[in-house]
Amino acid sequence: MINVQFFPSRRIAFYMARMFVLRSLAVLAALVLILQTLDLLGESGKILAVPGNSDSSLWYYVSLRFPQLVARFLPFSVLLGTLITLATLNQNSEIVSMKAAGISAHQIIAPLIVASFGIAAFTFVFQERVVTRATATLNDWQAVDYGHVPKTSGVVTNAWVRHGDDLILARQVTGRGAETRLHGVSIYDRAGGTLVSIITAARGRPTNGGWRLEDVKKFDVAKTSETRLPSMMAADGVQPREFTLADVKADEQDFVTLNASIASLKEAGMTTGPLEAGLWHKLSGPLSALLMPLLAAVAAFGLARSGQLFLRAVIGMALGFAYFVVDNFALAMGNLGAYPPMLAAWAPFALFLLVGEAVLIRTEE
Repeated sequence: MINVQFFPSRRIAFYMARMFVLRSLAVLAALVLILQTLDLLGESGKILAVPGNSDSSLWYYVSLRFPQLVARFLPFSVLLGTLITLATLNQNSEIVSMKAAGISAHQIIAPLIVASFGIAAFTFVFQERVVTRATATLNDWQAVDYGHVPKTSGVVTNAWVRHGDDLILARQVTGRGAETRLHGVSIYDRAGGTLVSIITAARGRPTNGGWRLEDVKKFDVAKTSETRLPSMMAADGVQPREFTLADVKADEQDFVTLNASIASLKEAGMTTGPLEAGLWHKLSGPLSALLMPLLAAVAAFGLARSGQLFLRAVIGMALGFAYFVVDNFALAMGNLGAYPPMLAAWAPFALFLLVGEAVLIRTEE
């Protein structure tokens, strides 16, 4: 008789879900511990080379890097946790017992998929509330080479703006609207793609539709001469919001804030395709945890004594890692503008959902 319930039974469902979650967390802890140690070894020299930094600075770096590593490798951990769980159940002939009791392949992996949904929900909340803030803080700290980061709120670093043929770099932007202030300004004056002069200034502020630069140095490329000026006007027509919006990064803002930033960028007539891909990937990324039990399910079926358990585990791992490769490729194409944002974010998920389901149906047959 075939069991037509969604779960095999409450006891089996809790047993499998608990085994799956514990093994996934164990794999995550091992991965993050090893990778955090290696990363800290690579960055500790740079951090301690800055005067005033100490051991506490290293722990501060760990507190900012740790959430990034957890969010990045949680899907990998779910994949490996699924493989370990299903391979163990298969090795102990528990899968065979379930199949003999009339439990289908879909019912066997159903508890894992439900547990994966919980992991996906946790990942989304963790990214929104913790990872985005840690990423923004760490990027600001790294932008000043692990030195002192100004406490001013709303600081934007390394903002690039294109004005005609000219390129403008503001190493730090503070304030909003008429109170916008630029620090460490570089203007690359070009004519027909040829560099004419380089203007650097310590500070800049908006004045009469342009920008008044202070403590200016102007280098003439043709004459190879440098002129110093106390102040000058430049970048006529460049709006303050072009600097404050120029450094919007999808991984530094939560879903709601990023959606609002995209709307502001559209009003300013700026390209938003890469940011829209990043916006939708904030949803599709955490949901990748739902695919892992489906892609790794091939390791659960087939007789362990046939000698093909290891091969099945390798196939499941290959399917899981193939998803991450395709997902990163699609997101890169979205950032380049080659793929529409929705396609870049959701196509890999839909493709491997179909692949996983096809493999599972074929296995069940």
